[in-house]
Amino acid sequence: MKLQNIIYEKSDGVGTITLNRPERMNAVIEEMYLEIQDALGHAQEDNDLRVLLLTGSVLKRGNEEKEAFCAGADLKKHDSGDRTPAQKRDYIILAHETTRLLYEFPKPTIAVVNGPARGAGTEMAMNCDFIFMAEEATIAFPETGLGTFVGGGVTSHLPRILGLTKAKELIYTGRIVDGKTALALGLALRCFPAQDLMDRAKRFAEDLAEKAPLSMALAKMRLQQSPALDLRTVLHLEAEGILACMETEDWHEGLRAFSEKRKPQYKGR
Repeated sequence: MKLQNIIYEKSDGVGTITLNRPERMNAVIEEMYLEIQDALGHAQEDNDLRVLLLTGSVLKRGNEEKEAFCAGADLKKHDSGDRTPAQKRDYIILAHETTRLLYEFPKPTIAVVNGPARGAGTEMAMNCDFIFMAEEATIAFPETGLGTFVGGGVTSHLPRILGLTKAKELIYTGRIVDGKTALALGLALRCFPAQDLMDRAKRFAEDLAEKAPLSMALAKMRLQQSPALDLRTVLHLEAEGILACMETEDWHEGLRAFSEKRKPQYKGR
């Protein structure tokens, strides 16, 4: 992959996509979305990769560092007037396809929100399985104050996470929420001082990477299924998942490891 707007790295089964436009607070443009999609495709096909992190790069000026996750869409480019209505639609479809690929990525994903997350940045974070935030980082849905509308599945995801009333509050008001508040609300799973954030996120990711990948993929698929499914359908789908796991090498390895009181070595097959 030839990447200019993101950085993609992998170590010990954990991949990291770093949004890399620090001079624009990692604001998204079309090329960034395309590179994220390429990285997701590469990571999905990599059997050695078990967990994926998404974070933002840091702007360094002399001895100063400015953290940012993603400031959202690059509004300077949006306001230039260069896009036709068809190009605007294509941009939105591209953004939504990226969030869909994040949401449906078959391996656990963690948004490591190291600085401000707004608009498209918040939408990408919410399509990850978990959000880890720095205490000083902030997250918000500023769309009503900008005369636009939330996207990326937020109107579905946020009420499921926070409940309808709290979701309405955050979307209607555009309230800026810091890491500690996001943790208290249940929007973030973990919150740490900025200097500890990535290390703690990687430790959590490494714990997940030790689990059976096929079991993890099934768990993610079923947990994200429509809440409107009736219980009989849910039970049927869960039974099919159990039977599918029982046909894998990893299932036998898990039983052997339990009997032998050792850590299992899962292969994803």
